[in-house]
Amino acid sequence: MDNTINVGIVGLGIYLPARKMTATEIAAATGGNWTEDAVINKLGIVEKYIPSEKPCDRTQEMGALAALDCLQNTGVDPLEIDAILCITEEWKEYPLTTSACYVQNRIGAKNAWGIDVQNRCCTCVSAMKLAKDILISDEGIDTVLVCGGYRNCDLIDYTDSNVSFMFNLGAGGGAILLKKNYGRNLLLGTHLMSDGSVVHTAGCPVGGVVNPPTPENYKENFKLRLMDAPKMKGLLNQTSMPNWYHCIDEALRKSGKTRKDINYLDILHIKRSGHLGMLKELELNEDQTIYLERYGHIGQIDQILSLKLALEQGKVKEGDVAVMIAAGIGYTWAANVIQWG
Repeated sequence: MDNTINVGIVGLGIYLPARKMTATEIAAATGGNWTEDAVINKLGIVEKYIPSEKPCDRTQEMGALAALDCLQNTGVDPLEIDAILCITEEWKEYPLTTSACYVQNRIGAKNAWGIDVQNRCCTCVSAMKLAKDILISDEGIDTVLVCGGYRNCDLIDYTDSNVSFMFNLGAGGGAILLKKNYGRNLLLGTHLMSDGSVVHTAGCPVGGVVNPPTPENYKENFKLRLMDAPKMKGLLNQTSMPNWYHCIDEALRKSGKTRKDINYLDILHIKRSGHLGMLKELELNEDQTIYLERYGHIGQIDQILSLKLALEQGKVKEGDVAVMIAAGIGYTWAANVIQWG
């Protein structure tokens, strides 16, 4: 791979629905299993964005609206885009439709080819690595758009205590535009690791070829469930944080950086204790991150949202090093390093 080529972030875009769900409403939806105080202080949710029934809050459309926001913010002509890596979640307008093609047509990127990338809540960081690799290896590709929408909050049963760690799921769209030899806001090293031993421990129990949807099973079980809770939670309790730290350290090593170089931690929404524990381990303070307690966990959109908020709030400045981290059920962990400015 040509190390003389750099890949930089031109800009970002975000779409958020107008509707929100508060901690009070989440607690009520659990039927008394969770109090408002526990939702706020343990799960770390003050409120979260959720979709309305309007067409603008459909999954593919939210990704397209975020892409349009990105183009407006950057002034880039959609005809300059060579490829679209779409990170829209599988729960979308219609099954088995290609979200990248939806975005390509919706934003007028007539010169771009598109492909959907799926890695659950790890998809954004994964797609950014793919985008960089494509930009470096393909001389005909100069500009890549990574974008997508997410609304898996539709699939949460708040009375199922096994999935309480997913009560934070929200809705929204995000976009990030990367360009070859941009010379600024450089995407440096990335590291990913996976453990497929728990691949079928979480997901929707019906709707696929093992249990096709029927009128009897669809309403009850077309939800996100833990299909083997002890196995999944056992693995995560043992390995999740060590794997994350390994990804962070390896991404930093590949970037010629160390933990002491980190100025901003771009982290997806997780429970409050986990968030604070990671800051402590990395010797960072709460001013060096944004806890998305008023947004919820918008899946793979969190990293784009966090970076955009950090730039707006002055938490990421010229010369700063930001580390993005992600994890997705399946299970995959990832981190990348961005040198801003």
